[in-house]
Amino acid sequence: MTEETVTRAQLSEAVYQEVGLSRNESAQLVETVLQEIADALADGEMVKISSFGSFSVRKKGERIGRNPKTGEEVPIMPRQVLVFRPSHVLKNRINEGMQALEKRETGE
Repeated sequence: MTEETVTRAQLSEAVYQEVGLSRNESAQLVETVLQEIADALADGEMVKISSFGSFSVRKKGERIGRNPKTGEEVPIMPRQVLVFRPSHVLKNRINEGMQALEKRETGE
């Protein structure tokens, strides 16, 4: 399986190809959508995108960790982490893609 990264430029190009906006308008649309998602998350809101998944910010409390090199106990400060939970539709699509890839590799 190849590991590729989808960039903002590629998203903008896809919008340009599919929707028919100008390249500048497509880039601005992608930027606006991403900014709205980021702003909502920064405000502590959950972002749900139907048939894709949901993003949320989770608070993690302070805990005691361990330095793997020395074994020394170290306090880990409270923090917030970004969590993504894929929808069942996305999970099924990914799993179907993996099954098709495995069939091609085994020659079935």
